[in-house]
This record gives sequence, structure tokens and C-alpha cells, in this order.
Amino acid sequence: MSEKSKKTVIVYTDGACSGNPGPGGWGALLQWNGVEKELTGGASNTTNNRMEMRAVIEALKAINQPCHIKIHSDSALIVNAFKKGWIDNWQKRGWKTASKKPVKNKDLWKKMLAAMKPHKVEWIKVKGHSDNVRNNRVDRLAVEASKKYQ
Repeated sequence: MSEKSKKTVIVYTDGACSGNPGPGGWGALLQWNGVEKELTGGASNTTNNRMEMRAVIEALKAINQPCHIKIHSDSALIVNAFKKGWIDNWQKRGWKTASKKPVKNKDLWKKMLAAMKPHKVEWIKVKGHSDNVRNNRVDRLAVEASKKYQ
């Protein structure tokens, strides 16, 4: 399938955690061709970063054919990991940070990379808890999901 013929899917993701670590939840909104799909989940003992990452992973896994995916996230860590090439450097250093410490949540970074493989992913940083209606929507989904794990 050529790049031009790939479907474009708009994705918004967010994670939430009550305490860090503590009970957490994640939410994702997928939009394509006028159709929307909400996804949620969580864990009883987790961190905010893990929930942010799970939202991205689960959204990517829900898309069953190669697409151009525009992921909107308020997680500077996730967006910068890809836009600033941090993840490439972590892998080159054997999953170590610039300060030689092990990369946190390596298991989820690897799952995210695997889930991205069939797609062309574009990362878009959005301001959290602002006036972005879709980001606020996935934030509410994540918070509601976290309550199921308290």
C-alpha cells in the first residue's frame, strides 16, 4: 500500500494515576472516517507514565491494518522520546539513558515499538488539562478507568 493510499487515523491518548505508584487508568480515542472508538483499561498498582504508554500501545494494537496514525499526547516523555530521538539513543546504549541509568519501563517501550511497526506514526504534543476537547475526553476516560482499580 502506498503512503498516499494509507488511511489516516487520529488518536488521542492519556493516562492517569491516583498516587504514583497507585491505581491507574488509561484512555484512548481513535477517529477515522467519521467513526470514533473509545478504549480504556487500567491496573491496580502502576505509574502515570506506564498508563500513558499503555494508552498508546492499546490504541496502536486496535488498528488492524497499516495506517498513517497521528497520535496526540500530553506526555512530553513519550512525544520527545520519538520526536527528539531519545528512544533511538536508548537502544544504541543498550536501553540506558544518557546518564547511564536503565531506561524505565523498557518492557512497554519495546511493546510500543512493536505496535508501531506496521504504521507510519506522527507524534503531536498537546497541552494537558487545557482547552483541547479530545484530550480532556481521554483524560476523563483514564480517570474513570483508574477508579475501577482502587
